[in-house]
Amino acid sequence: MALNKKRVALALAVVLAVICSIAATTYLYWKNDGKMALAKAAPEVVDPLVSMPDLPKLSYKIVVDSMDVVEGKIGKNEFLANILSKYNVPYPTIDKLSRKAKKTFDVRNLRSGKEYTILTDKKTPATAQYFIYDPHPYFYVVFDLRDTLGVKKIERPVETRERVASGVIESSMWNAMMDNGLSMDLAANMEDVFGWVIDFHHVQKGDRFKLIFDEKFIEGERVGVGRIHGGVFKHYEDDTYAMYYEPDVEKFVGYYDGEGKSMKRAFLRAPVKYSRISSGYGMRYHPVDKRRKAHLGTDYAAPRGTPIYAVGNGTISKASYTRGNGKYIKIRHNNRYSTQYLHMNGFAKGMRVGKKVKQGQVIGYVGSTGKATGPHVCFRFWKDGRQVNHRRLKFPPPEPLPKKLVPTYEHLRDSMVARIDAIEYPELKVDSLTSDLSEVTGTDTKNLLN
Repeated sequence: MALNKKRVALALAVVLAVICSIAATTYLYWKNDGKMALAKAAPEVVDPLVSMPDLPKLSYKIVVDSMDVVEGKIGKNEFLANILSKYNVPYPTIDKLSRKAKKTFDVRNLRSGKEYTILTDKKTPATAQYFIYDPHPYFYVVFDLRDTLGVKKIERPVETRERVASGVIESSMWNAMMDNGLSMDLAANMEDVFGWVIDFHHVQKGDRFKLIFDEKFIEGERVGVGRIHGGVFKHYEDDTYAMYYEPDVEKFVGYYDGEGKSMKRAFLRAPVKYSRISSGYGMRYHPVDKRRKAHLGTDYAAPRGTPIYAVGNGTISKASYTRGNGKYIKIRHNNRYSTQYLHMNGFAKGMRVGKKVKQGQVIGYVGSTGKATGPHVCFRFWKDGRQVNHRRLKFPPPEPLPKKLVPTYEHLRDSMVARIDAIEYPELKVDSLTSDLSEVTGTDTKNLLN
């Protein structure tokens, strides 16, 4: 009897709970105008730093999470086989890889001091999986040492930004560049543009320049300069403009002046850049022979190893050594003109008798072989079989633009000149200005400017 009472009480409790639940639901339905207000579960708080999956770690676009990264530099007289053999890559594999790489990157071009990276599997850390050679900001080379054996040359994306620059020469071109935060590779490009018509070995105080040019960046870092679009060089109060013109006719692509004449000439004014004339053409006291004698050339002093350029197109007629000339090259340009380059430290690769060379091509490097007291190149110029002072020669003008190309060039010129003229020159230093005034007046003029 007692058991039945418990069962009845339990049943009543269940029925009462159901009735209460129905009553509560009905109340909520009425309270919200017939819309059921269902309670929402509170959102779970998630820590994004904890829940976000880890991104794969990359090196040279290769996932290296399961790899060890070894970095180094090519040692002197170190070859690919020397490096990879330390990481259990067999010689037959290295030889096969080297032959396979020839069309992409010849492994004989590995240079001491350049950086490399080796990737090894953490499970077999003594064995190389990849060898990456990184010789230049613009590219790197990936050697895949796994079963497939592959070689890829990867070009880094380059961002180009247009810039303007100007400078006033107070002592030298070098100082003008440094004072204005400019680079010497920009100076080299400027010399390439104006070097046919401006003698950069005789720039003077007060000469000035303006340039519009491209600057190159990789991953936000400056890696060099690109093309100069236009500029002006003021020398002896004469403004020489130059504009880059790229018509459809490839023959006429290049730099032209304000009158539409090509800046390019038959010969460069000098065979080396960043140099100074240490001895001119004519009579002089010879520092080795210890007597006065005719010097039938022009000496350009420059650091040992500085590239020497062919001043014009031609064919090498001599590449030899004598006790006086040291290592030298002679180039025959045509029936009238020849040039000679003395005291070289060495010849450029492939320079031999019969080799055709182009204007601006590197033919050798500055040295002091033969009768020389220091590194320089003695540059000699022949006209009709006689040695002459090349700096006093006047050559025929370059071929003019065809009439059909003139209108488009003039439109480009007018636009570029307006942009160049809008660039301001930097102000002369006060010390420099007062020094100039003092030389003219013979008095101390610093106080006059204060």
